[in-house]
Amino acid sequence: MLVLYRDEQRWEDRRFVEFPNFLRAGDCLVLNNSRVIPSRLFGHREGTRSIAIGKNNPKRWQHLSGRVEVLLLRPISEDQREWRALVRPGRKMPVGEVVVFENGLKAEIVDRGELGERTMRFFHGDVEQALERIGHVPLPPYIRRPDEVSDRERYQTVFAKEKGSVAAPTAGLHFTREILEQCRRAGAEIAFVTLHVGLGTFQPIHAENIAGYRLHAERYEISPENEVRIRGAARRIAVGTTSVRTIESAEKQGPQGETELFIYPGFDFRMTGGMLTNFHLPRTSLLLLACAFGGREFVLSAYRHAVEERYRFYSYGDCMLIV
Repeated sequence: MLVLYRDEQRWEDRRFVEFPNFLRAGDCLVLNNSRVIPSRLFGHREGTRSIAIGKNNPKRWQHLSGRVEVLLLRPISEDQREWRALVRPGRKMPVGEVVVFENGLKAEIVDRGELGERTMRFFHGDVEQALERIGHVPLPPYIRRPDEVSDRERYQTVFAKEKGSVAAPTAGLHFTREILEQCRRAGAEIAFVTLHVGLGTFQPIHAENIAGYRLHAERYEISPENEVRIRGAARRIAVGTTSVRTIESAEKQGPQGETELFIYPGFDFRMTGGMLTNFHLPRTSLLLLACAFGGREFVLSAYRHAVEERYRFYSYGDCMLIV
């Protein structure tokens, strides 16, 4: 764990097991309890055929024709049969196209959205139950292997509860139950928020003018009891960029809703007093948020140090505490 001290403009190399030592009475540790759902589906266009070789191993699928891969992002209808989704191959999937999955599950593309999104309407059945049966965990693309049954728990935080994310809030993956108990013993309150991670969190930024850039909307919620803990804290330590965006969004627009909040240098933080985050790739909203909170030049200098010291990046990598 690389610790950055904003006021002193210095950093030091520590270990995550020491994290509770940086908390004090009056702090509130804010954790995103969203749970990853097995939201990746493999199927084929209606009227074509597809044969799978190897149980639950989509990488080994041999297709006669019409393969389709779908990543469900979030439900948008009350009956949860209509979903925003990414579809591959997108250009070959117009409105009206029907996709057939395992166990007779079928969906029609009913609309095209911005940034490559599609709206899919499932014909029948409980989509959430179907995902539990035939869905695949949407592992990050740099993990070059098919998902396994163990990923359904391994790619979750120990406090994951509310189903809805297509990626884990990765800063929370560092925590064990023992570390959380040590945080309580240090005098910190623990509050849970929910932001269902979608494309808004991880998509790369291609625009040159970030001031006009828009993120995908993501759903969030803070319960009344957790809102009391957060607002009553002397200092709030947000775990992950999703927790930061949740409490800052709630301050602007209330304790639940959808957020497109895009945080970049110059942002006025009203709720966040400290942040634990992983190391992020260039040209991402995640890195911009870290730079906004810690200071652009200071954070980028610390990143150069992290590279030299061989800190690990990505979802299962090391972390940075900015206080």
